[in-house]
Amino acid sequence: MAKRDGENTIGDVLKSYIASGKLQKGLDKVSAKEAWEDVMGEPISKYTTDVQLDRDTLYVQLSSSVLREELSYGKEKIIRLLNEALGKPLIKKLILR
Repeated sequence: MAKRDGENTIGDVLKSYIASGKLQKGLDKVSAKEAWEDVMGEPISKYTTDVQLDRDTLYVQLSSSVLREELSYGKEKIIRLLNEALGKPLIKKLILR
């Protein structure tokens, strides 16, 4: 079906709705969790029990205190890698629990 002048496709309407901010926060939360799993890989993801994004802070719950201590030394690098994976500077602070 051809697009007529002045008509929007469903994709255009959804993009506009998401861009208006009504769904963006929820999508960012899901994207941050997926980015953590992709960037950190399988070995670290299996020790991760929870990942939550609240405003500009990513809270990561780890089941290993040794891993938490090791990751705390590279927080700035982890934040940079996660933001690169997300394609925007979404995360400014990382809290490892």
